[in-house]
Amino acid sequence: MLLERRRIALVEDDPIMGESLLQRLTLEGGTVKWWRDGTAAAREVPRFKPDIVICDIRLPQMTGEDLFRQMSDKTAAPFLFITGYGDVDQAVRLMRAGAGDYLTKPFPMDEFLGRLDGLLRPIESEASGVLGLSSGMQAIETLLLRLANRPAPVLVTGETGVGKEVCARFLHARSASAEEPFVAVNCAAIPDDLIESEIFGHERGAFSGAVDKHLGYAERAGGGTLFLDEIGEMPLKLQGKLLRLLENREIDRVGGAAPVPFRARVVTATNQALPRAVAEGRFREDLLYRINVVSIEVPPLRDRPEDIPWLMQRFFDALTQDGTSLRGISSLAEEAAIAHAWPGNVRELRNRVERAVALADGDWIAPVDLFPEQPAPADTTSVVASLATARDAAERREIVRALGATSGQIGDAARLLSVSRTTLWEKMRRFGLGS
Repeated sequence: MLLERRRIALVEDDPIMGESLLQRLTLEGGTVKWWRDGTAAAREVPRFKPDIVICDIRLPQMTGEDLFRQMSDKTAAPFLFITGYGDVDQAVRLMRAGAGDYLTKPFPMDEFLGRLDGLLRPIESEASGVLGLSSGMQAIETLLLRLANRPAPVLVTGETGVGKEVCARFLHARSASAEEPFVAVNCAAIPDDLIESEIFGHERGAFSGAVDKHLGYAERAGGGTLFLDEIGEMPLKLQGKLLRLLENREIDRVGGAAPVPFRARVVTATNQALPRAVAEGRFREDLLYRINVVSIEVPPLRDRPEDIPWLMQRFFDALTQDGTSLRGISSLAEEAAIAHAWPGNVRELRNRVERAVALADGDWIAPVDLFPEQPAPADTTSVVASLATARDAAERREIVRALGATSGQIGDAARLLSVSRTTLWEKMRRFGLGS
């Protein structure tokens, strides 16, 4: 249907016109809410979060123009105004102020629906749980999907090991340039005397030892993505050259006579507080503004515990593709992992699962396999969980697996688990799982 998954705010005081539009928009699949006066609409429409607002210009208590101007800083939804013949000049003025379109009464319904469809923005892809089940990671996934085909530079921040490069690779893979190269550069791993040549390239004879022309990472990225990790470690003298690359979209090879066009998107990442580095004189303020067009902070693993069992299972599956005698990860191991602080974040989690897969003695990965440095309890009965704890851990594990198998779709997961949607919601809330 034309308006499926669309939220439509209708502001119309005429009961006949309002009822007619309400019925037709609903038949077309839209979720429609109808307000009969501007004052109530001004108060309630922003909370409704519409995709579009259909609004009469002449309303009781408040005009459509007043409503539009009052709501311009509360919603980005386009306005389609319905006007009488005498309101055309006002409608034109509103369009110049940023309104979407207008129609003069009376109008054919097909024309109305066509104008409406023309104003609606394309439906953006929803998070599918590729980056995690937690609400924080799903919000990041949704934002990355929005940015996929928009060339703005992106700065990814977060502690070491949280998955900043994973986010950058996801952004690249969802873009129209996915077939182009993804070139990752760790700015902290290249010696200062080589970093300029490695990133920007050099011409033959540019310096002692430059026996051939060398294409730098920026040029090798082509029309894909240049990912500069640990950008805060880039030497100050090169930050100006990177700024020129971003602003002029040109690569200046070392020893080169003419610049080379730069076509790639730039994504940067850091675990540093760059504003502090600017204040300390270690990072250029103008470069920070240039790379920080869109900033995404990846939360540490300890702040998204619902992702821990999900990640453990993914790592376990990847590490046992060639076969294993292990049956899986025990519920006690999952509970121990959830209780761990994870100072090394996702990287630490993967390393611990890899070690456990290689060295576990039993059929199931146990807490001691994940955390061998922790002393075994003197009282052996303390390693036995109560039935209630074991049941909760098992339920939580199966819910996480069902959500992963259905890309986070609650209804589908409930069917897999043979429970009602309401029951699943309640259990998810009890176990602290994000929706």
